[in-house]
Amino acid sequence: MTNGHAPVVLDVAGLVLDDDDRRRLAHPLTGGVILFARNWRDRLQLVELVAEAKAIRPDLLVCVDHEGGRVQRFRSDGFTPLPPMRALGEIWMDDGGGGRGAGAMRALEAARALGHVLGAELRACGVDLSFTPVLDLDHGGSTVIGDRSFHRDPRVVAVLAQSLMHGLLQAGMKNCGKHFPGHGFVRADSHVDIPLDDRPLARILADDARPYEWLAGTLASVMPAHVIYAKVDERPAGFSERWLREILRKQLGFDGAVFSDDLSMAGARRVGGVDVTYAEAAALALAAGCDLVLLCNQSVDGGAAVDALLDDLLAAQAAEHWHADPDSEARRLALLPRSAPLPWDDLMHDPAYQRSLERLP
Repeated sequence: MTNGHAPVVLDVAGLVLDDDDRRRLAHPLTGGVILFARNWRDRLQLVELVAEAKAIRPDLLVCVDHEGGRVQRFRSDGFTPLPPMRALGEIWMDDGGGGRGAGAMRALEAARALGHVLGAELRACGVDLSFTPVLDLDHGGSTVIGDRSFHRDPRVVAVLAQSLMHGLLQAGMKNCGKHFPGHGFVRADSHVDIPLDDRPLARILADDARPYEWLAGTLASVMPAHVIYAKVDERPAGFSERWLREILRKQLGFDGAVFSDDLSMAGARRVGGVDVTYAEAAALALAAGCDLVLLCNQSVDGGAAVDALLDDLLAAQAAEHWHADPDSEARRLALLPRSAPLPWDDLMHDPAYQRSLERLP
């Protein structure tokens, strides 16, 4: 285990670890790994990959974007196909002619069941954390969010997300709400562009950011958006002390972990009007209030960018451009599961899991 702050969450190139992967996972700044569909062949391979990674770093946080719908990394060899979150919002709105909130009650139970199935299947393969739930509102114009959103109404989003997080907790998994304070209003995709939201702060807080206010005591972690909210700060939210330290932590009362979104996305390549390297972006995100920083899909071409991030960020720490934060490290460690998962074969015979399967949308 590390005695310092290990804020970097990186990726690995393939189905097995190579010598470069092992070296990077052993780096003192590496605290997590994020998996993608390219890291998946079948359950046995995934279990072996994760086990080897954790043999190198026992406190490694193994993460994945596994929401359901079009964002589900593992889809075969027994993994349950999960619907997009919009399906839960649609159930909420459908009372079947009966009224009295029948649709809402079905949606809440379906959300809990979905969280339980999602978390239990991942944990049975050694994965610690899925970056879910999406708390963005469905304003209707964002293609990158779209059906990943539960609903347009922040009240519906908050209660469905809370039920989904209850299901995750049944599986022993924490959660990550994203993308603070809201990515659903802007049309541009921060993977390939730098989205700009020119709404005033009061309007954002009264609408898109409300789920974060209501769930501040329930969320274990939060991922801010690579969106510039120009009337609040010239920097994207993930690089903004105002958004992270003043609003998220002080005003809304959130005390869990904050992940940056992927630093290789276009929305993270220019901060405050200046082009930045991955290491510079990481240092800026950490200084602004992120506890962990993600760099994704940079190991597939040899990993030079990953090595540069690790080495340059270590040099930036030595130069005191950012400081190792024991509170941030404690927040990282708090995301690790506290209970042993059910092995896959036992999970398949677990009555609670089977009931959750039956209640999926």
